[in-house]
Amino acid sequence: MYVKTTTRKAKSGTIRYLHLAHNDWDASKGRSVPKVLYSFGREDKLDRDAVRRLVASLSQLMRPGQTPPGGPHLTFAESRPYGGAYVLDQLWHRLGMAKILAGLASPGRGRPRDAAAAERVLFGLVANRALAPSSKLAASEWMSHDVCINGLGEVSDDACYRAMDWLHQVHGELEKQVYLAAAGLLGLEVDLLLFDTTSTYFELEEADEAVTRNSRGEEAGSEDDADPARSAGFRTYGRSRDDRDDLPQIVIGLAVTRDGIPVRVWCWPGNTTDATLIQQVRSDVREWSPAKIIWVADRDLSPAEGRRALRRNTGSYIIGEKLRPDSPHARAALSCPGRYRPIAANLRVREVRVGDTEDRFVLCHSPDAAARDAAARGRLVADLEGRIAGSDGLTAAKRAELRRRIAAVPGLDRFLRVTPGGLLRVDKAKERAERDLDGTYLLRCADPDLSAEDVALGYKQLLEVERSWRDMKTVLKLRPVYHRLEGRIRAHVLLCWLALLLVRVAENKAGDTWTRMRRELDRIHIVTFTGSTGTFQQVTELSDPARDLLARLETDPPRRIFHLSPAES
Repeated sequence: MYVKTTTRKAKSGTIRYLHLAHNDWDASKGRSVPKVLYSFGREDKLDRDAVRRLVASLSQLMRPGQTPPGGPHLTFAESRPYGGAYVLDQLWHRLGMAKILAGLASPGRGRPRDAAAAERVLFGLVANRALAPSSKLAASEWMSHDVCINGLGEVSDDACYRAMDWLHQVHGELEKQVYLAAAGLLGLEVDLLLFDTTSTYFELEEADEAVTRNSRGEEAGSEDDADPARSAGFRTYGRSRDDRDDLPQIVIGLAVTRDGIPVRVWCWPGNTTDATLIQQVRSDVREWSPAKIIWVADRDLSPAEGRRALRRNTGSYIIGEKLRPDSPHARAALSCPGRYRPIAANLRVREVRVGDTEDRFVLCHSPDAAARDAAARGRLVADLEGRIAGSDGLTAAKRAELRRRIAAVPGLDRFLRVTPGGLLRVDKAKERAERDLDGTYLLRCADPDLSAEDVALGYKQLLEVERSWRDMKTVLKLRPVYHRLEGRIRAHVLLCWLALLLVRVAENKAGDTWTRMRRELDRIHIVTFTGSTGTFQQVTELSDPARDLLARLETDPPRRIFHLSPAES
């Protein structure tokens, strides 16, 4: 039986009538014909309460637990975020990551027992860094119960660690193939690689024990204390970029293209010198690309040693320095004659001569940066004035105590002046001196063929590296690192790099930040329903912003019906 609808034309429009009908076989016509059992009347005047009473009365004829006529009853089981993992998976396959890993799983390369499953676990760990960064133990729970990833079901923490160990075994060839695939598919310009380093520290009381390392800085396995190649362990003390010299650390290097795509990552023991890491980076990249590479770094690179290593190993570099009144180059650069030439809406340059050196110097000025510097200085001076207000009435001991507290804040201490009588004042002369240098940078370049404009624009791209470090540490949660073994620490950094690679590709495609994209994509869910006939999973309806985002990412919307699983008979 079923509900049949008939229509009739009237002056007021089309009127619909509802009937309870069933099909009877008509031998003379040789086909089934509908037979009306009961008429409910006009649809717009239907007594729905009477229909409900009829259905309830007929349901009493059913056995307990039997499905009433009218279709199976479905129960909502769960809803998991799907959009973010779906987009990352599409980019993962677009870059050929699954194919690359399948090739690296050949015999003799530490082949996992199930290469396809290991690839899915590795992708799940990469997606975890981009969507909900957590420890590997928490990541296994996240993949198993809190997100929906194609081809990935329950994941154990042991599976995560095995996948990381495999990633560490094949990382050299993996990085090379990812670089070549990204350069080819994305059309990257790799003639200019921006390189910078950072460090991450570990909450340890003691550094790792000394080990023997090969020429690439990897542990070689010898335990002979007299071996000249024996050096400090991986997590050891060094010059921290996070101002935590009291804790063991490792050094991490990142090479980024003009477009902000991270194409290579390195890890070294925490006490590795700039000269050593620059030499290795240059050697590694030379194997992949014969193009000319210019290294762009900021003054965090140790000045003398770093420049010597760059000149010896590359011959080309750009190093920038924010000018301060006490800078040894500030007065000489500003005293050189010449006019600024505009090269962009917010940037102008002029080449100057500073000292007797082979390096070229380019003075850059940005009006936008000058406005930001002035605003920041204004806040510091206002804060300092508020702290020292009324200090003239304090005792000498109290003023000395206030002086020590201010000295602990370098930005404030820079503008503090102490009079011969011990009174605290704002140093107006230093404030004026800094005002003259607002938005001004001095760039040092060792390449004679680059124009001043190219030097300035090349250094400006260093912001892409700094943004990558900022995202690695804040969005992808590079720190804290929970691993103890060197191989797993290196694998953790590789996972962060792969996540950053996917994030940057998505940002360049969509023209938006990953934080905003992730928020919109996480609204796309997989909803699971269960019933007597089985289980089915369906993707929620896409909103207009989500459809627009997928179009900008050149990604097809996910299929509406995700999975069907009939009940066992």
